[in-house]
Amino acid sequence: MKHSPRLWAVISCSLLVASLGAGATACGSHENPLSARPHDAGEQIAFNQAQGGRPVDHNRPLEVTAKGAGGSRITDVTAVDVHGRRLAGELTAKGDRWHSTGPLAAGVRYTVTVRTEDERGAPGQRTLTFATTPAKKLLSVEFGPEKGKYGVGQPLTADLGEPVKDKAARAVVERGLVVDAPPGVEGAWHWVDDKRLHFRPKEYWPANSTVSVRSNLEGVRIDGELHGAASTPLTLEIGDRVEVITDAASHYLTFKRNGEVINTIPVTTGKPGFSTRNGVKVVLGKQYYVRMRGDTVGIGGSENYDLPVYYATRVTWSGEYVHAAPWSVGSHGYANVSHGCTGMSTGNAAWFYENITEGDIVQVVNSIGEDMDTFGNGFGDWNMDWKDWREGSALLAGTRDGRTAADQARLRPQV
Repeated sequence: MKHSPRLWAVISCSLLVASLGAGATACGSHENPLSARPHDAGEQIAFNQAQGGRPVDHNRPLEVTAKGAGGSRITDVTAVDVHGRRLAGELTAKGDRWHSTGPLAAGVRYTVTVRTEDERGAPGQRTLTFATTPAKKLLSVEFGPEKGKYGVGQPLTADLGEPVKDKAARAVVERGLVVDAPPGVEGAWHWVDDKRLHFRPKEYWPANSTVSVRSNLEGVRIDGELHGAASTPLTLEIGDRVEVITDAASHYLTFKRNGEVINTIPVTTGKPGFSTRNGVKVVLGKQYYVRMRGDTVGIGGSENYDLPVYYATRVTWSGEYVHAAPWSVGSHGYANVSHGCTGMSTGNAAWFYENITEGDIVQVVNSIGEDMDTFGNGFGDWNMDWKDWREGSALLAGTRDGRTAADQARLRPQV
């Protein structure tokens, strides 16, 4: 008997279906234990923490053990707190014991999921929830500046409620301060002192972007009994890239926006003995009117002054401004006659005032004055070399430059 290829295909498929059906019938009476829903493993495991009830001591490690009934063993344990942080732990090779290897967070609630299997391989599962006792001493974190829109030079700040001196404790703090920034941004925290950190990227922030910072330290042990407190996150909107370069030798100011020169203004800067500081400064704020008095900054005698000043843009806490100086307009573009500020005509000062914002960059070059302080007199952060800046980080000091795993713990790109 001859069969066409089409008929053979039909017969072959029929036989295959019949064979599979027979196989399914034959195996139907032997259920695969791995395909079963996990059973309640409550009788197979024991915790050293009580379910619910009073909070447990956060200093006591978490431990899960297999009771050994029916040859059961632990296959996996996950312990996660309310903030989504997983507790590190270690499971023995036999699967009879799991214990936490990291400290429990204080004052939080944990959910612990334990997975088991019995001697036949059937899966089991048990979930435990418990709260931990609150910390005896809390470390607060306050981020700055205030929420708003800033220029590309604005550093982030973190003020701590308690001093942190130990390097290991500082590393814990840094890991918990997470910066969300545009992709490709490399940045680092720098310890200004025991209670204050600054964060800046390697280069200025990308123009027209969003930057945010948050703390993941709530309940986390910092050092001894010191634990992290809850904190308020901060989000900044970054505007155009505005860079102002004041040349004290040529007596002109160049105003650039996103790399394009949009204005050149004749100015006067500090005269000998009061020379304007060289270096990069970050705009701290603006005031339409300021009464400027020499005696408030230690200037007296024949050099003392008391003047009403308009359109004042502040760049240092010690009193350096860019402002209207109509009394010296004849020197603008020709000579340095001020007591350290950058002066210009009222019309130019009004234009400057309207086009500058907090966080913008104001750089002074070719002055015979001192250099801008890195910290303590405003934001001189950009005057520190990037390599030296990284050395001020408890996580990055002594490591190679570039994006590392430590960077990822501290800086997270936006998606």
